Amino acid sequence: MSRPTIGITTEVGEISYGTWKDVPSATLPLSYVRALQRAGGRPILLPPDPEDTENPKAVLDLIDALVLSGGSDLEPAIYGQEPHQETGFARPARDAYEIALVCAAVGCGMPILGTCRGMQVLNVAYGGGIEQHLPDVLGHDDHRHTPGTFADHEVRLEPGSLAARAAGAERAPVKSHHHQGVGAIGDSLLVTGWAAEDGTVEALEDPSRPFVLGVLWHPEEDEKSRLISALVKEVI
Repeated sequence: MSRPTIGITTEVGEISYGTWKDVPSATLPLSYVRALQRAGGRPILLPPDPEDTENPKAVLDLIDALVLSGGSDLEPAIYGQEPHQETGFARPARDAYEIALVCAAVGCGMPILGTCRGMQVLNVAYGGGIEQHLPDVLGHDDHRHTPGTFADHEVRLEPGSLAARAAGAERAPVKSHHHQGVGAIGDSLLVTGWAAEDGTVEALEDPSRPFVLGVLWHPEEDEKSRLISALVKEVI
């Protein structure tokens, strides 16, 4: 049986390694690649591409499913807001590319999994908004308590939802690292997951599609998580 090809979007920015400093790069944590390989998929990286932003079908023809990875904050202008003082430096080319991929993938019925920023991209692509700084709403920063460290907490998932089926449970421990969340929910999306401690929206899905799911946590960082395996099984 051939391995399904899973496209994963990448971050863009500058990195340093060896004697090289501030090199413009397309990057992705290796945990995404390893998680997809363990699940039986063949990952390929999808850096922003201006031509494919205009014609996303060309790149979607190369893959069987799409993963929207985590990373930088979205450009607030895309969802009609001014930047919050805590909103980080945006990557407009990445935003436009990923939103184009989502719209085309939904149109052709391709399975989609968005993680952290990827859930936010999914929501914006469906016409929704972003809560730019959750601590303003929650009164705490427990979802990103220590820079560079994943926070462990529990989510509760709607019984019978895609989120619950993919996770294999109606309550699950997860790893997160974010200061933003979703605001207004996009058209056709349903909220199907919440943080057990504070009710933060943690999962969104399109019930009219077989597999369009966004989660605010990082399943690629947890070898016990079933979410990525569920995506791959959808296309095997």
